[in-house]
Amino acid sequence: MLIVQKYGGTSVGTIERIQSVARKVAACQAEGNQVVVVVSAMSGVTNNLTAMAFELQKEPSPREMDMLLSTGEQTTIALLSMALEEIGCPARSYTGGQVRILTDSAFTKARIQEIDGDKIRADLDKGKVVVVAGFQGVDDEGNITTLGRGGSDTTAVALAAALKADECQIYTDVDGVYTTDPRVVENARRLDKITFEEMLEMASLGAKVLQIRSVEFAGKYNVPLRVLSSFEDGPGTLIGSEDESMMEMPLISGIAFTRDEAKLSVVGVPDVPGMAYSVFGPISDANIEVDVIVQNIGADQTNDITFTVQKKDAEKAARILKETAERMGAKGIEVDDKVAKVSLVGVGMRSHAGIASKMFQALSKASINIQLITTSEIKISVVIEEKHLESAVRALHSAFDLENPTI
Repeated sequence: MLIVQKYGGTSVGTIERIQSVARKVAACQAEGNQVVVVVSAMSGVTNNLTAMAFELQKEPSPREMDMLLSTGEQTTIALLSMALEEIGCPARSYTGGQVRILTDSAFTKARIQEIDGDKIRADLDKGKVVVVAGFQGVDDEGNITTLGRGGSDTTAVALAAALKADECQIYTDVDGVYTTDPRVVENARRLDKITFEEMLEMASLGAKVLQIRSVEFAGKYNVPLRVLSSFEDGPGTLIGSEDESMMEMPLISGIAFTRDEAKLSVVGVPDVPGMAYSVFGPISDANIEVDVIVQNIGADQTNDITFTVQKKDAEKAARILKETAERMGAKGIEVDDKVAKVSLVGVGMRSHAGIASKMFQALSKASINIQLITTSEIKISVVIEEKHLESAVRALHSAFDLENPTI
């Protein structure tokens, strides 16, 4: 098998951990696999480099930031290759540019356009482990670029797609994807399998195990992903296509949640065409992402438009809305940054009725009021008071019996 493994900053945070990763990689190769390893910078390095840059310049050049930050991964690939060689496992390290991971020129948030896998294949055929710097590439002019948040995961998945790898293994500080955060629900259960679509929803709704971009990439190119722990052995969680092997999946795979929500309402909006655009146009122009949206028509023929944004954008959005409300002749605005969002995710929702009513019943029994509701084919999200978040997650986990596997 051809396997691409990715190790994050915590996994390679010390020399001892790099040696431990080297032993894992060597063991995988010893089982008869060809192995490509993608690594992040050692934990803390990227933050230290960023801090130094901002000591020198208030607004560092994006090009120079990419030149600077890419050195973190370059250090790790050299050290891991040395650790592999030391235990008798031939290895070769490459920067993103040396592999020829071609990107556009959007410094600090570049997108991969093409990967030349010839050098990697040649080294694999010679029995070497290939160690590649994550998070980085090179543009047409030879400038070093970085891929932005979650870039090393994206590098790993993109390499797996280009090389037609059998599996892309993402090693983290957790041993898989859980039904919900075990810190909130003690008996949360590790999932054996989950679909790309479910993982994408979970990631977008607050689950921090994988970055959205890497899951999107894996789904697009149908690269099987497996989330594993760097620190303990186990089967992890396989993320793949919704095929026959997943037809017996449970109705609900997991519960995601986020505290990073603020609710804004424009009250008493005149019920005439164009009012929704008058609200959301300026919000969009300010580059503020909107999440849940609800519009109600009142008895006095005015509308209340309510929506959520990230907490960090609440103050800015409120300023914009205040000006907008005055121009529109609305009665006013309301802001609440003490809310949270809880979401049920599962492909089983497509073919089973009653999920929403069961969710609402469980929250009602826990005396938790629902403020907003939004749904998709495989997701139901509710906005509630932040102080009830953990109670809501525990109530729903119990109501849907997520601690017990159904297959």
